[in-house]
Amino acid sequence: MALKRSELREKCMVILYQYDLLKKTKVDINIDEIIKDNLDMENEFVKNIVYGVITHENELDTLANKYLKDWPIERLDKTGSAILRMALFELKYMDTPEIVVINEAIELAKKYSDEAISKIINAVLDKIIRE
Repeated sequence: MALKRSELREKCMVILYQYDLLKKTKVDINIDEIIKDNLDMENEFVKNIVYGVITHENELDTLANKYLKDWPIERLDKTGSAILRMALFELKYMDTPEIVVINEAIELAKKYSDEAISKIINAVLDKIIRE
């Protein structure tokens, strides 16, 4: 059964969360294995987001930090930073409507982070689309 885009974004967040935890260790990271462990099927949408966020992580972090007031992305919880990076990647490199990106990111943040993180993500994304 095919998953909805919102469910796929949740899978992306989990994969990026795991990736973020593993990159701090000396363990070899096989991103395809992490994707396979979290998703029963091949999915280009998931691969595009996961590989896109990993490839452009420094650029996405620089963009986020430009709008995070006195609070660099590294200080967000790992789920919050994964959600923000995914949203920034979708805004910058995919054709997803801005309102969809923001709503999906906020819903994920409400589910997996605290209220303060969801407000921060909302504020950053709002500032970016206004420019």
